[in-house]
Amino acid sequence: MNAEAAKPASPGPVTPAPTVAVTPAAPRRKARPRLDLRRLGRAALLGTGTRGRLPDAIGHVVEAHRAHHPDAAIDPLRRAYLLAESSHRGQMRKSGEPYITHPLAVTLILAELGAETTTLTASLLHDTVEDTEVTLDQVGAEFGEEVRYLVDGVTKLEKVDYGAAAEPETFRKMLVATGNDVRVMSIKLADRLHNMRTLGVMRQEKQERIAKVTRDVLIPLAERLGVQALKTELEDLVFAVLHPEDHRRTKELIAENAARADDPLAATADEVRAVLREADIPADVLIRPRHFVSVHRVGRKRGRIGPTDFGRLLVLVNEDADCYAVLGELHTCLTPVVSEFKDFIAVPKFNLYQSLHTAVARAGDGQVVEVLIRTHQMHKVAEAGVVALGNPYTAPAEEQSAGDGERIDPTRPGWLSRLLDWQRAAPDPDTFWSTLREDLAQDREITVFRPDGGTLGLPDGATCVDAAYAQYGEDAHACIGARVNGRLATLSTTLRDGDTVQLLMGQDPASEPSREWLEHAHTPAARIAIQRWLTAHPGRGAAEDAESARPGTDEGLVVRRTPEDPSGADAPAVLVDLPDVTVRLAGCCTPVPPDRVTGFAVRGSVVTVHRAECAVVTRMKSGGRAEVGVRWGGTAGGRVTLLAESFVRPHLLADLTEAMALEGAEIVSATVEPPDRQRVRHTYTVRLPDVAHLPALMRAMRNVAGVYDVSRAQQPQPTGG
Repeated sequence: MNAEAAKPASPGPVTPAPTVAVTPAAPRRKARPRLDLRRLGRAALLGTGTRGRLPDAIGHVVEAHRAHHPDAAIDPLRRAYLLAESSHRGQMRKSGEPYITHPLAVTLILAELGAETTTLTASLLHDTVEDTEVTLDQVGAEFGEEVRYLVDGVTKLEKVDYGAAAEPETFRKMLVATGNDVRVMSIKLADRLHNMRTLGVMRQEKQERIAKVTRDVLIPLAERLGVQALKTELEDLVFAVLHPEDHRRTKELIAENAARADDPLAATADEVRAVLREADIPADVLIRPRHFVSVHRVGRKRGRIGPTDFGRLLVLVNEDADCYAVLGELHTCLTPVVSEFKDFIAVPKFNLYQSLHTAVARAGDGQVVEVLIRTHQMHKVAEAGVVALGNPYTAPAEEQSAGDGERIDPTRPGWLSRLLDWQRAAPDPDTFWSTLREDLAQDREITVFRPDGGTLGLPDGATCVDAAYAQYGEDAHACIGARVNGRLATLSTTLRDGDTVQLLMGQDPASEPSREWLEHAHTPAARIAIQRWLTAHPGRGAAEDAESARPGTDEGLVVRRTPEDPSGADAPAVLVDLPDVTVRLAGCCTPVPPDRVTGFAVRGSVVTVHRAECAVVTRMKSGGRAEVGVRWGGTAGGRVTLLAESFVRPHLLADLTEAMALEGAEIVSATVEPPDRQRVRHTYTVRLPDVAHLPALMRAMRNVAGVYDVSRAQQPQPTGG
């Protein structure tokens, strides 16, 4: 039985029928009746049983556990329940139920997902240390260090005051605890689910506050941990609290569809079963109803809800190869909607999810039916995520810890490692809290490759700036450029899955980030590192941005120059009226001989050289910045940025670049803007073996048919600062 199919028509404080992941070996079982928590509470108080006998109150937990782990030891659960029941005896929930019903319900949720015995034992005890006289040492002595560790991790997250001041620190602790053992978060998510089911006993204001935190943080964490069964129910419960009218209308739509005499999904399921029987592919074909929020989203996206939009077909097979065999049969015998195909088996999602997604159009009415194809094991992981992994800490004892006491987690995904890295650097709770929510809003991860064969995991939308800080940390302040797939790219370039990124690092120890990088930084690690530097150096960054290279231009050519040593391999030599300085040729105006130039000392031993007519010079002088005398020491090779304006015609770009090559210009980077009224602008950064040849290059470019102007480019500068 899948989670969505098991959900009642309306989410609320009543516990839904439990989730049972489908596995090849598990025989089909009838769903157990919905649990009555008050009855469980009375059983907890009156039917505790005797030593060695299983208490009646945890019978459902044991039954669900044995469905996934037939040989699991039950005695730890019996002993944990007896300790929890006796410790919580006399305590009541706000709903009026005995408190023991809460750890029982949380443990049942995890048991239905397939959690292993250690997790269930800790779940039964997760409130004992916080709310009773039981100590962690007692838990460790009775149940072992693993259970003690989990109970301790969950205990640190308990008693949350949902006021604004408490939330950031609470969830910072949650991230650290999750990073050390993902089972801690599994218990916390199940704990929140049960609390959300019984939220109706609280004031409306507090319901909304808890629902918003659940929406912003816990639901995205459930998604990233792959625990879809918890995530979808949490979404529906939050939906009911925060959007009651939309929830009511969605409920009515679902009820109306359920009352239909015909069911196009059922008819299509029968057709798919016939196709697969004919192809001799063993498979289970199920109808997977959409949950409330999913139905609502489909309606908003498409503007209407059709009969086939209330669910999807789920095809479960035994082997990976069978998934593709099913896909081939469906696309051969039915009419596929090719644009709907996605292969999450070859390229799994960042949260372990694997499945083939496709859609077919029904003959006759043309209604589109979405189909999910996966193995039984994939389905188990899709529903339970990290919970389905069991105990991930199976390494030998000597490998169980690292450095400061954090344990090695072979299942820790890249996104979690990134969260743990940047949360340590967040300067204050407000920054942490806002950044956490922004980071969790990213729902896709990409992988980019380094030239040395290593990889970087980044959120979708990440740029070269993000890659720099992911690879080098705060040393990325010295990044001066990047190559993406072998081509020079701007630091603002958005990366795609599978790109190869080479980051170009300067050698100047005084390098500092540009304030403008904040506009291109999408990861918390990059934003926090840049912002922290800017905060520690007030008045810096903004001014330097004006005269140093803007992200994604030439980044400024940094070369070491002294009056005694004007030579240089990659740029015209610059003589400076100061001893032993580093010279930066400004990327905003790319000066080359014989341009009139001037300089400014931007920090300690760095001088930035500009063309005299550069707009930045006027601004720097008006701000009281003193000029430094600079002059050309020779006409060696150098870089220059040129702007060409032309009419649109076929083969123009090829003719223009050929003319530049014939003049000995090496194109370092090029940008061609979209045409506007049959005119187009080209920006080229080129390297010349002798900058004295620049006028001839510009003449050759102007002589290309269709080109009506060529000029030295001047990068627009930010205002203020």
